[in-house]
Amino acid sequence: MSIIENIADFLRKYDLKDKTIVVGFSGGYDSMCLLDILSKLKEQEEFWEMTVVAAHFNHNWRGEEALKEQEICRLFAASRGMDFYTKTAPYGLKKSENEARIARYEFFEEAMDEYDADAVFTAHNKDDNAETVLYRVIKGTGLVGLKGISEKRNCFYRPLLRTTRTEIVQYCEENNLNPNNDSSNADIAYRRNYLRLNIIPALEKVNPSVKESLNTLAEVSNSENEIIEEYLNTLRDKVMQEDSMLSDGYRNLSKPVKMRFIHEYIQKFDLDYDFKKIKEIYDFIEANLSRKNGSTLSLATAKWLYVDERIIETIPRRDKSKKEIESINVIIDGEGEYQIGSKTLTLKKYVEKEVFIFPDATASFVYVDLSKIKLPLIVRTRKDGDIINPFGMRGSMKLKKYLNSKGVNKHRRDELLLLTNEDEVLWVVGVGLSDKIGVSKVPTHIIEVK
Repeated sequence: MSIIENIADFLRKYDLKDKTIVVGFSGGYDSMCLLDILSKLKEQEEFWEMTVVAAHFNHNWRGEEALKEQEICRLFAASRGMDFYTKTAPYGLKKSENEARIARYEFFEEAMDEYDADAVFTAHNKDDNAETVLYRVIKGTGLVGLKGISEKRNCFYRPLLRTTRTEIVQYCEENNLNPNNDSSNADIAYRRNYLRLNIIPALEKVNPSVKESLNTLAEVSNSENEIIEEYLNTLRDKVMQEDSMLSDGYRNLSKPVKMRFIHEYIQKFDLDYDFKKIKEIYDFIEANLSRKNGSTLSLATAKWLYVDERIIETIPRRDKSKKEIESINVIIDGEGEYQIGSKTLTLKKYVEKEVFIFPDATASFVYVDLSKIKLPLIVRTRKDGDIINPFGMRGSMKLKKYLNSKGVNKHRRDELLLLTNEDEVLWVVGVGLSDKIGVSKVPTHIIEVK
């Protein structure tokens, strides 16, 4: 079966024939082959409604050479009647394969948002998969790592994964394509290049079919992994929750299962990993799983792992200035609606005929008694010196101590909205209310934040 027929079948398999697809386009052999084939398929009635966007990310590492490649990519996309979306990384992007990959995939997600796309195609091929499996064998990433590159992961698809590099080069030559020749591909300082240019040729002297063997290893690992998944699926709902893990569900698992879930969790965020890193994360979680206020571990340039007695999650590194944190300062001087960033606060009178039920303390909707409070009030974020008189208690305490007692994660505290009267907090939205405006009999007002 030809490459064109393979990709046509791939589009049918995943029901992408009439969807908007962003294609990662470096201008090299693989991505130029992929774009050219998609442009040919669009000429067929079956694929007329498919929209293809060429997305080129300039890592800004190779100066004028990279700018020329960027322009070649633009012209090629234009010649095929495709939209061209591009971005140049700010100068100083760390020359690391992992950092570059993170930046590139963030760019793809931006392109998806820009075009309201349904999928991102990357041009990984069969040789790439063999190199990935070998790389993971060397790093010791375990059975999950030996699965190699996934044909589909979330919105990312790899339609060339069953096509060899030789077949791709042959296609480009037969169709008179002139791909970019990225000079960095010959730089063996990059580990992938070293494997491709030095290690695999050496292994081929032992086994000429080593790439095929590595791809077979990936297939076998996938099959074995499916057996393990059947067992893990009985536990997953108790442990995994969207982009976090639940400490209670994780706590009583055996060590091998814990490490397996850590491996799975790290994969969600496209982070570089090996057995040593997974073990480091395991040890960190074990040491902090009973902490009420939690602790953090650096995972990558832009990410931390946060662990406490309730949750295990990744959080972004923050570099907010005090000015940014204190930028919210909205005066509440009467009933009505107030815009607070992306949220709206509504203050309205309580009508006595309404059914009055105390909401949960963590709700963003509260009944209050403002009869002893003078307006205006201020909605803002926290600052040094804040105090609160917790509902049902006598006397005040520092807001920091109050948030500790409520188990509010440290990295979330600067995002909390506070209804305040000077340094006194009357309501921490979504956390709890002050006794100063708590209702003992009948409320005077209702406050809601949406």
